Amino acid sequence: MKKIIASPLAPKAVGPYSQAVETGGTLYVSGQLPIDGATGKMPEGVEAQTRQSLTNIGHILREAGYDFSDVVKTTVLLQSMGDFAAMNAVYAEFFTAEMPARVCYQVAALPMGALVEIDAVGVK
Repeated sequence: MKKIIASPLAPKAVGPYSQAVETGGTLYVSGQLPIDGATGKMPEGVEAQTRQSLTNIGHILREAGYDFSDVVKTTVLLQSMGDFAAMNAVYAEFFTAEMPARVCYQVAALPMGALVEIDAVGVK
């Protein structure tokens, strides 16, 4: 059985998908753009955008009863691999122990001109 998770603090999905789906003790968080759920605005710069994307993930994790320590895998999409070090520095503020597995790709473009998008998988 699957359960749809939606946090009112994270931005609404920009397409026909859920913020997250939980099934069998696993939470699949959709890619989070760096949009502030309260203002609908996107901050400038990859550091601020990484922080906002991860903050959005945190809101969704908490809504489902999870936290960052439950995350086992993330995917990071960057508009430029030149932003890798800056993204990594902010990422390390959110994941401080027992790091999840991760992949990071440079992509041609992200929705709404974002510099970063991050998804996550959590397990209880």
